[in-house]
Amino acid sequence: MNNWKLKASLFLNYFVFAILLNSVGIVISKSINVYKITESNASVLEAFKDLPIALVSLLIASFLPKLGYKKAMLIGLMIVFFGCIGMYLGNSFLSAKLLFLSIGVSFALIKLSVYSLIGEITNSQKEHTAFMSSIEGFFMIGIATAYFLFPYFYSETDQNHWLNVYLVLCGMILISFVFLIFSEIPKDKLIEVTSIKEDLQASFKLIILPLVLVFVASAFFFVMIEQGIMTWLPRFNQKIFAFSEKLSVQMASILAVSLALGRFLAGMVAKKISWVIIVIVCSVVSILILFFVLPQLEVTVNEVKTINSLPDVPYLGYILPLIGLFIAPIYPLLNSAVLSSLPKNLHSPMSGLIIIFSALGGTIGSRIVGTLFEITGGVNAFYFLFIPIVLLIVFVLRIQSIIKKQVH
Repeated sequence: MNNWKLKASLFLNYFVFAILLNSVGIVISKSINVYKITESNASVLEAFKDLPIALVSLLIASFLPKLGYKKAMLIGLMIVFFGCIGMYLGNSFLSAKLLFLSIGVSFALIKLSVYSLIGEITNSQKEHTAFMSSIEGFFMIGIATAYFLFPYFYSETDQNHWLNVYLVLCGMILISFVFLIFSEIPKDKLIEVTSIKEDLQASFKLIILPLVLVFVASAFFFVMIEQGIMTWLPRFNQKIFAFSEKLSVQMASILAVSLALGRFLAGMVAKKISWVIIVIVCSVVSILILFFVLPQLEVTVNEVKTINSLPDVPYLGYILPLIGLFIAPIYPLLNSAVLSSLPKNLHSPMSGLIIIFSALGGTIGSRIVGTLFEITGGVNAFYFLFIPIVLLIVFVLRIQSIIKKQVH
């Protein structure tokens, strides 16, 4: 089998869904400005995206190999294609909810398939870690693309012109669909025929393992951090830094680029330095960045005039999104550390648990930040992020302790 064709297909699928998934912050900002939705109400878009990811992952994780990874990914692409068409034609907050519902369902199928297939096309833990970091890094490039693609369709004279971006996305989905059809998928090993109930029981048996239990908690807190920042940074830029709507989205691209760079670097650095050390150092630096930036914004928040161009952006506007460089390595390193330590036949149910708890972390984190944003303001809302970062450090140290005991 030519693995390079499959690898290219996985990268392409991840790229398309990176744009779709992480446009939630952009669409939240648009919903507030165009559909006149409050911050707390707009934050439900994260739930429409993440909860279907969790539910679908729960129902199909162990069953997926029987369905077939290729078929699952093709179905996912078809669902999200019609979601984009619905958003373009519907042009309402309800359409946005349905769009992210379709994205959530589809991405569960895509991510479960991708995570499970990585174990089939890599031959060692180092190769697994490197490929995991690379594909997650490419995912971040897709996110960065979203921050330039959406503003390209912004218009000062036509507030609905931005919806044309969904026609472009439909075209990208079609290309991804055709590319996947001609990709070769590894033949699944003989799988024991079981009921969906038995598959679900097999998935949840994993969670009673101490290592798995602590790991899913770590994944939960990480995604709470990442989505809390990523989803609300465009709105934060507009309200706190007083950037124009277009500039707010464009400046948020620095976060995506930082995340991409951080994940690519993680794949290289992890070959020489323990993943635990990398995660702890990155978490501490993230705390320091927030400690440096947020207090200064408390002083200047009411003194800033609307900013429309890059030369007028204050240096703090560049420093805050650089936090992405340091939170980026955490997620793929956590995932790879656990997946590579499990038998390949458990990768699908374990991937399901990863996705479920990641989805819950993203939904809860975004909801909390959105509600605090409305009640206390953006700066105080971002102070909340200190809590999950500290908890993440605690749980990562616990993971290290459990692994050491297993080795000895």
